Amino acid sequence: MKEITSSEFESEVLAGGKVVLDFYSTECPPCEALAPKFENLASLYGKDIKFFKMFRQQNKPLAEKLGVKSSPTLLFFDNGVQLPKTFSGGIKRSDIIHQLDSMLPEERVKEIKMLIKPSVSEYDVIILGAGPGGLTAGLYLCQSKVNTVLVDIALPGGQVSTTHSVSNYPGFIEPQPGYMLSHNMSEQTKQCGTVYKVAVDVTKIDLEKKEVVIDEFETIKAKKIIIATGTSPNLMGVPGEKDLKGKGISYCATCDAKYYGDKEVVVIGGGNSAVEEADFISKFASKITMVHQFDAFTANKQAQEKLFANPKISTLFEHEPRSFVREGDKIITEVENLKTKKISKLVSDGVFVFIGMKPNIELFKDKLELDKWGYIKTNEDMQTSMLGVYAVGDVISKKYRQITTAVADGTIAAIAIAKELD
Repeated sequence: MKEITSSEFESEVLAGGKVVLDFYSTECPPCEALAPKFENLASLYGKDIKFFKMFRQQNKPLAEKLGVKSSPTLLFFDNGVQLPKTFSGGIKRSDIIHQLDSMLPEERVKEIKMLIKPSVSEYDVIILGAGPGGLTAGLYLCQSKVNTVLVDIALPGGQVSTTHSVSNYPGFIEPQPGYMLSHNMSEQTKQCGTVYKVAVDVTKIDLEKKEVVIDEFETIKAKKIIIATGTSPNLMGVPGEKDLKGKGISYCATCDAKYYGDKEVVVIGGGNSAVEEADFISKFASKITMVHQFDAFTANKQAQEKLFANPKISTLFEHEPRSFVREGDKIITEVENLKTKKISKLVSDGVFVFIGMKPNIELFKDKLELDKWGYIKTNEDMQTSMLGVYAVGDVISKKYRQITTAVADGTIAAIAIAKELD
């Protein structure tokens, strides 16, 4: 994979024919998740389309000129013209393929697809999701000599890897960077022998047959499945949010806060995530306006005290966003005062949203018994309503969702499965 700089942009990209350019950053889990997909697709499409990478931090003027607002961002060019389609954040392999296919003649696309050979592999257990619950299950299963494969659409670690500091995980006196805690969990499980298939697209899940298809061509079969797919950030659903997602609206402070040095941002939310991430963003931004629908934060008291003592941060309680619009380099956030119904506008350089999470169950939500919030019901052994299918971590119905509770769930499921397979 060739890496270029701004000085080579004109010769390599604008004069390069058909090109896809990846703006990436360091300490960026979505960038790391994209990297193996990008490399693999370069090997398939590389004779027809040139693949380049560019380090965003060292090429900021060009990135900003091209409208790159988050990492990673993929831009596509055809004979010097930038194509309208771009991808940012957690980028699916299938989305990239569809865009690459649209840049080539139909016959050539068929020839490239012929190069992809379907395959089938078999294991005792498939773990869907590589957060703390999935990684712990993988560790206990491999130590029990159970042949296990761990599948994730991103790199191992789950949400913990995008948390800048974890201060309550037992065994560590000092707060630990989330990515290091994730890294250590992952390395421990990998060294034990669990097979990793990560940064893949999950094409199909058949819980009854215990089969999972990844990247459209590889089928994985097993005797048991553990669902550890976690949760995803909620969207607000207001006008402009989808259009500006990754283009000024972010859901990951660890990924994007560093690009708002001496700039003004708006943070939406009032729970632990919003309050703690606002404090983290203040290390970079010059001014932060928090917008929260209630008359008080719901975050823990210690985090609130730290926030209120931060001179960079002000708060609009009892306000809700109503729309987002880009005007030049600025994002206009239209907010409503819930008491007076008065509409006002906040002008900022970017918006961060932290308004809770939803379970990741789209591929199998009709197959399992769920609670009224959509989380998977399990018994004391973490078994779901379907025989041979277990669930652990934040995706299951429970009162508290913490790293430690996910780790406990994974432990229980793995021990129960190991005894059944023994």
